[in-house]
Amino acid sequence: MAKKQKEAFFTPIGIDTGQNGEIEKSVKLPEATKKTHKQLGLSDDDVVNMFEQMYLQRRFEERAMQMYQKGKFGGFLHLYIGQEAVSTGTVFAINDDDDIITAYRDHGWGLVRGVTAKEGMAELYGKATGCSKGKGGSMHFAKVENHFWGGYGIVGGHIPIGGGLAFANKYQQNNRIATCFLGDGAVDQGALHETLNMSQLWSLPCIYVVENNGYSMGTSTRRHTVGEIHERSKGYGMKSALFNGMDVFTVYENMKKIAEEVRKDSMPWFVEIRTYRYRGHSMSDPQKYRTKEELEEYQKTDPIQRLKTYLIDKKVTDKKNLEEIENRVEEQVLEAIDFAEESPFPEDEALFEDMYADEPFFHDKK
Repeated sequence: MAKKQKEAFFTPIGIDTGQNGEIEKSVKLPEATKKTHKQLGLSDDDVVNMFEQMYLQRRFEERAMQMYQKGKFGGFLHLYIGQEAVSTGTVFAINDDDDIITAYRDHGWGLVRGVTAKEGMAELYGKATGCSKGKGGSMHFAKVENHFWGGYGIVGGHIPIGGGLAFANKYQQNNRIATCFLGDGAVDQGALHETLNMSQLWSLPCIYVVENNGYSMGTSTRRHTVGEIHERSKGYGMKSALFNGMDVFTVYENMKKIAEEVRKDSMPWFVEIRTYRYRGHSMSDPQKYRTKEELEEYQKTDPIQRLKTYLIDKKVTDKKNLEEIENRVEEQVLEAIDFAEESPFPEDEALFEDMYADEPFFHDKK
């Protein structure tokens, strides 16, 4: 008996086998919506734009990965590849002046919220022309004028800020809502539970969204969190939802409904969107915790290919137009690399800038 228990304990983390020895999926995807884009109130142009936005996120990160491997820049690089339907579906569902804050897997969010490919790539390179002036890097994309308040490097550290954004919107009575995105690895952080408690008590207009991509670094969700993540809301009497994050229409449909209700009632929601990342936690991740077969299974539900097939099957557009979009995006990303390489690094004086809301009194501008 002791020997069997020891063998079970040392099963590779993240790789669970069923009774028949079959690999169990790290995250089970709910069914996607059956509705067409017309039934969801989306125009043909909207859906084509969705595809372009998702494809831009994918190609930007694939090229960023190549530049990282060439040693063009260092530090951390957490790729969003596979999760593009979540960012795109959400941004199309909410208003342009609604607030978004997320964790460090933030490139896709920045791009779909208005960070240009040039600004994003320059930021990765640590250049002054980057979206955070070259001082934030991969984990700190931001575009405040577009109400994208950035990626944050501390797991769960941004969650109270998301609640603060919602508090500010309620205080100012501006009819805006806040959306706070976090990974499944952050759900056991105390900051989440403190913020959910206060949000429910104070009726804050915020949507807290867990992008459950199956793994917290290299640990399967099943191994680090008890029960269903979205059911955590029950402890606070908070409304919750669970839906598929590999289908952009499903994300759009659900986030639109939830956003409208939060805006109307000024009450928070707790949402679990199940998705999957095709790359490792970061570039240093050997990914030994999952099998090749599991990865291939999830790639069958690739959100970009899914939308591309839909566009062709429903005759929303044709292959030629999609190829033109792909070529345009590719050129855009290559230009961004050239821009990043040619841009200057920040001046030494920039070290003292953006430290306070107002310029520090000792900063002498001539």
